[in-house]
Amino acid sequence: MLVVHAEFPVQEERREEALELVDTLVDESNEEPGVITYRAATDVQDPNVVRFFEQYEDADAFAAHAESAHFQEFEEQLPKLLAGEPRVVRFDVDSAAELDL
Repeated sequence: MLVVHAEFPVQEERREEALELVDTLVDESNEEPGVITYRAATDVQDPNVVRFFEQYEDADAFAAHAESAHFQEFEEQLPKLLAGEPRVVRFDVDSAAELDL
């Protein structure tokens, strides 16, 4: 499994536009083969930071996502929405288990 965590700081005045684009990206990404889950949320301490949590079956699914039309559209629109540098971290995971709380 492959996990990606990404942070995108967006301009306050373009936040609503960014969130609409993110909403479409999340909907369409969750329909892709090999995507386990694809979620986005705003940061509770800074609502102008959008965080992505993505899980893929494998590297091929992640590569296919990067080539999808909806991701390409997001990537094309991103520069006009950003308020800083994005941060993206990839995790290659051998196993995962739910924890009892």
